[in-house]
Amino acid sequence: MTDERRPRFRDRVDAGRQLADALKPYRSAETVVLAVPGGGVPVAVEVAKSFNVPLDVVVTRKITIPGNPEAGYGAVAEDGSIFLNEPLVTQLGLSQRQREYDAAQVLAEIHRRSALYRGKLPRASLVDKTAIVIDDGLASGFTMIAAAKSVQRQRAARIVVASPVASGSAYQLIKPVCDDIVCIVVSNSYPFAVASFYHHWYDLTDEEVIDYLQAWQAQRPNDEE
Repeated sequence: MTDERRPRFRDRVDAGRQLADALKPYRSAETVVLAVPGGGVPVAVEVAKSFNVPLDVVVTRKITIPGNPEAGYGAVAEDGSIFLNEPLVTQLGLSQRQREYDAAQVLAEIHRRSALYRGKLPRASLVDKTAIVIDDGLASGFTMIAAAKSVQRQRAARIVVASPVASGSAYQLIKPVCDDIVCIVVSNSYPFAVASFYHHWYDLTDEEVIDYLQAWQAQRPNDEE
């Protein structure tokens, strides 16, 4: 891993191809790739394509700070589990009522996205498999923790977290909740922004995510999963 303060990836497709190379030790018929939508999907598609293994999604969302939608104080998993940055919650002075309201709003959006995306992919069994969980960048790390915990409950034999770029704090936060973490760039620069490591980066729409999933399905007509 390296620490760089300039754009390293052309776009998410390029990042996915570079990440696939870094993940070569995990290339196996017993591997399943899981994307954290939306930005993690095009990255994960490139890894799954390179490895010729099943692709699935694990839908998690950050709980945004009121009045600051770019920052989060925790995350929610698809099963409703909540993971909070407790020191930040205390610093913000958020009440339990506020936290419960925010989490409920996030969970509703997760259910909407899950229904939308799962209509495009068959669910992959993770039992006794190596699950590689991929996002396009790890800023706080809480969204990925929610994803990894969700995958763990699906009885995966090994959980590998992978991302083109991560903040140093997110990298350290995630390490204890997975079997391995693979990042091309780990940056301790402040302020940290995932977008600054991409030449071309923007938030994907639902339609764009679905396009990636449908294109993936189209090139795997005999997917046994």
